[in-house]
Amino acid sequence: MSGPCVAASLVVFLKLSTSQPSYRVLSCAMRGMTVWRAQSVFLVVLVISQQGNAHPQCLDYKPPFQPPEPLLFCKEYAKFGCCDSDRDNQISQRFYQIMDYFDQTGIMACGKYIRSILCQECSPYAAHLYDAEDANTPMRELPGLCGNYCQDFWLHCRYTLSLLINNNQTYAIEEDRSKFCKYLELKDPEYCYPNVLSNAELNANLGDVKADPEGCIQLCLEEVANGLRNPVAMIHANDGTHRFFVAEQLGYVWTYLANGSRIDRPFLNLTRAVLTSPWAGDERGFLCIALHPRFTTVKKAYVYYSVSVKKQEKIRISEFLVSDSDMNMLDHSSERTLLEVDEPASNHNGGQLLFGSDGYLYIFIGDGGKAGDPFGKFGNSQNKSTLLGKALRIDVDNNDYSAPYSIPSDNPFVGETDARPEIYAYGVRNMWRCSIDRGDPVSGQGHGRMLCGDVGQNKYEEVDLIQKGGNYGWRAKEGFSCYDKKLCTNSSLNDILPIFAYPHKIGKSVTGGYIYRGCQMPNLNGLYIFGDFMSGRLMSLKEDPETGKWSYKEICMGADKTCSFPKLINSYYKYIISFGEDEAGELYFLATGAASATARAGVVYKIVDPSRRAPPGKCNFKPTPVNIKGKLIHFSPKEEYVINKKPTTTAIPKPKPTKPSVTPRPRVQHTTPRRVPPVTTVRPSTPHPRTLHTTPRPRPPSLTTPRPPYWTTPPRTTTNTQTGRPGKRGRGKPRRKGDRRGRSRAGRVRLVSADGQKDRGRVEIFARGEWGTVCDDMFNIQAAAVVCRQMGFPVALRVAKRAELGAGDIGVRILLDDVECEGTERTLLHCKHPKLGKNNCSHDEDVGVVCGHYEHAVE
Repeated sequence: MSGPCVAASLVVFLKLSTSQPSYRVLSCAMRGMTVWRAQSVFLVVLVISQQGNAHPQCLDYKPPFQPPEPLLFCKEYAKFGCCDSDRDNQISQRFYQIMDYFDQTGIMACGKYIRSILCQECSPYAAHLYDAEDANTPMRELPGLCGNYCQDFWLHCRYTLSLLINNNQTYAIEEDRSKFCKYLELKDPEYCYPNVLSNAELNANLGDVKADPEGCIQLCLEEVANGLRNPVAMIHANDGTHRFFVAEQLGYVWTYLANGSRIDRPFLNLTRAVLTSPWAGDERGFLCIALHPRFTTVKKAYVYYSVSVKKQEKIRISEFLVSDSDMNMLDHSSERTLLEVDEPASNHNGGQLLFGSDGYLYIFIGDGGKAGDPFGKFGNSQNKSTLLGKALRIDVDNNDYSAPYSIPSDNPFVGETDARPEIYAYGVRNMWRCSIDRGDPVSGQGHGRMLCGDVGQNKYEEVDLIQKGGNYGWRAKEGFSCYDKKLCTNSSLNDILPIFAYPHKIGKSVTGGYIYRGCQMPNLNGLYIFGDFMSGRLMSLKEDPETGKWSYKEICMGADKTCSFPKLINSYYKYIISFGEDEAGELYFLATGAASATARAGVVYKIVDPSRRAPPGKCNFKPTPVNIKGKLIHFSPKEEYVINKKPTTTAIPKPKPTKPSVTPRPRVQHTTPRRVPPVTTVRPSTPHPRTLHTTPRPRPPSLTTPRPPYWTTPPRTTTNTQTGRPGKRGRGKPRRKGDRRGRSRAGRVRLVSADGQKDRGRVEIFARGEWGTVCDDMFNIQAAAVVCRQMGFPVALRVAKRAELGAGDIGVRILLDDVECEGTERTLLHCKHPKLGKNNCSHDEDVGVVCGHYEHAVE
């Protein structure tokens, strides 16, 4: 039996949108069967994907993942892809519903094609196969096939196409092989199916963290906050709210919510007390903040800053209470000084506060400044009678009605003559940024370890694991090298060597980081990520659990193709000041483009691994509500997303003869898939009970993935479709009596301006049967893009806030507030927003937008 006749065992009525459909008979000689098929005019809009632009990406615009449970149906993607077991089961159900239309012969002939096509949604390259890498273009309804595979599909099962896609016009191309494959073929021989699955080079390291030819780990970034003045510290509240706090060197501490917005009133303002200057490189200022580890019940914060007392520079460690009336503000009148240390010079101020897993407060103080620790016979760092050049540990619990702090009984030098009991470790030069390891999320290995970056003198920077009573060698040693030869050869030194040190040709001022223990990026688990302030390098260390040795790899920004995901960027400001982690354990770093305490050039970046993510739903959390007093300032990123980048250089003139230009990519040898001859079988003497149906069976209901909010269906034309707004009524449905032409649909928008300009105005939206306005809170350029696209403009030029383009009158309700869009949604109602009509604003905050046809158009 020939391939086309296998599909003829289906009796499917494909009706047109006309009220009087016409039919014709298609003869199938080998089976003597007839299949009624409808006539129509072929009309298919083919979207050809961009060649050479593919990278592992799912249809939700995110990296692939390892399914938590093996897939049972799409087994070729059981280890890595874009489907979990639930989606795999849905695809399986759809497959068997389609197979219900086949006899056994048809199942044998066509089942393998249909199964393979359906399962490409699970491919790590699904976004490329479905032409979904560009959010501004409509997705394909089926994955792109390779030419030879499409030819085979056409020969055997071409009449099954109408079962795979919800398009009544596909039957018009089933008889024309060239049109059929033009519709299904992906003009990219390396990334079309099935070549993409068999390409060894594309699939060799799928899911592994990417590295360039020199071994540099390629990561990407997400801009989280900007406009900061030398952001020196980032901490989280650890209270379920997923708030985090960012401190500026000037003395401000700001509160950021889980949605990225910032509260307009500072958590703390010590600018009048903090000693610093606008000069680039000044090490004095507000240097650190730490919250009590039981912050939900012990509402205390601890700060470390420079201060001048009677012209004497000091380091001050203070305690503050949270305000009784505002959970997002400290009570400035509650400051209690715990400790002050005189600073003999303006540099080497240390500046780290943190609570260890034992609940004690650790304080890291520099050696006093100048160069080479010239104080006393052996320097401050080796002198245990001073707090300079030390790591301190104190107990700040139960201090409300007693001394500001007490000494833990197991501190290593308690009772030692002439030694300060606060000292936990010594021999440090100027430790800048320390962190506590949360431990492996499964085994707990490493939990409680403390790692610090210690800034070097002339040759080396180092990273240390802090141990109780440890001597870290300064000024006898700098890294692994001797600095003071007499001290270095002293047999009583007994110093602890760093886990890693690097020379000044790599960087000249280490910034300690964190061991990644978050959920979203499994590849990074156990990786210690740190940087260098002067060189701007990002670096990593990985411990070998068997030997305890740490191996080094540099981190570099992924190429544009690697980081081509929504919201991701691949560049950052050079001066890496600090690192931080949020409540969920995701990792960030703080950098600036101008190392001055008064320059608003500071940015907070989130570190992202583009090669693999956690399975969907695994890392979800619901923040505890935050009571806010004041106003929220929505975050607006300034860096251009990689996915939106456009070529900035003029194309090189092509020599003659020319060939189509493609993005360079490693070439691999391909073998042409073997053409499978048509399947023929002897017709059984008795028809199979499922071979023919005396009445037409309806098409199976579509079990495709629910259309994601960013997915826009391209308009389809039928022979009897009215022109006008697409989707105004269901396709082919007659107009109901009483329907009004021009009736508004929920989500429709309009721009209202005083002078009647069509490209700008106050945004109004139709919902619940009425027109209303939208507040400017959290409304950004992505939301404006949704509005402008609905209005027929390809580009959103500007967001106008504070009712700049006009405020609604008394008779107009405020329908939307706190709208958060990705920029690809169909309407504002598809964006994230509170309940319709719920708001905390007024018409003085009505938002407006300015649209245009060109990105750089002049208003």
